[in-house]
Amino acid sequence: MPIDATRAVAAEPRSTTLAWDHKDIQLYHLGLGAGRPATDPDELRYTLESRLHVLPSFATVAGAGMGVVGGLSAPGLDIELASVLHGSQRVELHRPIPVKGTATSTSRVAAVYDKGKAAILVLRTEAADDDGPLWTSDAQLFVRGEGGFGGERGPSERLELPERAPDRTVERAVREDAALLHRLSGDWNPLHADPEFAKLAGFDRPILHGLCTYGMTLKAVVDTLLGGDVTKVRSYGARFAGVVFPGETLRIRMWSGDGGRVQVTVTAADRDDAPVLADTLVETK
Repeated sequence: MPIDATRAVAAEPRSTTLAWDHKDIQLYHLGLGAGRPATDPDELRYTLESRLHVLPSFATVAGAGMGVVGGLSAPGLDIELASVLHGSQRVELHRPIPVKGTATSTSRVAAVYDKGKAAILVLRTEAADDDGPLWTSDAQLFVRGEGGFGGERGPSERLELPERAPDRTVERAVREDAALLHRLSGDWNPLHADPEFAKLAGFDRPILHGLCTYGMTLKAVVDTLLGGDVTKVRSYGARFAGVVFPGETLRIRMWSGDGGRVQVTVTAADRDDAPVLADTLVETK
């Protein structure tokens, strides 16, 4: 069987070295739409090396996303990448990510759940440098056609939104070349660049990376509710609920709650508010 859940979870973690500098940070931020307007002091925190800070979602692409790749190569997993869908992503920050750094990334399969027609892999990546832990990242991946092996179904919680209007609603335009820029941070899947490949996958044109939408959303929350202070983010999680096409506009609704919790929904404004991100939560310090 392509997935041996017991073997995958019991396997020794795999480690790799991640390295990045200001150019990686700036490229990542530009892919999220930073730098508009180019001379805006608030945007220069994302684009100018002398003022640079690091959006916490950079953890998902640090080292070209080698943490997730390492997890998929664990013993007990023999799956086709074409059958894998990114279901959700969560990052917990242990301290601010430095503009330049080298870290050891340790990846393992934390759980395998049986959803009947699909399996869910929970890939956990922990990054640390000489000063200690930096972040812990959990990616949930749907593997189509690999369920039905008799395993646990796993959790299926959904966040209940407040029964009131959002505290803030903002719209963020997705650059026409956003996917072309974002793929330079490590995800070279032609689905995000090649129109012919996108058609084979059932789309009339290339789609945006889910992790690009994920980063754009966190930037909007940081800039709108956290005064542009990335160090206030303690954790950030979201479930991918739909696709985005470059050139569209994201509508981002935010609800501030007790304990520094910010709940968010993201929709495609151009397509009658089609869901994009759901069960989205930013926990702040």
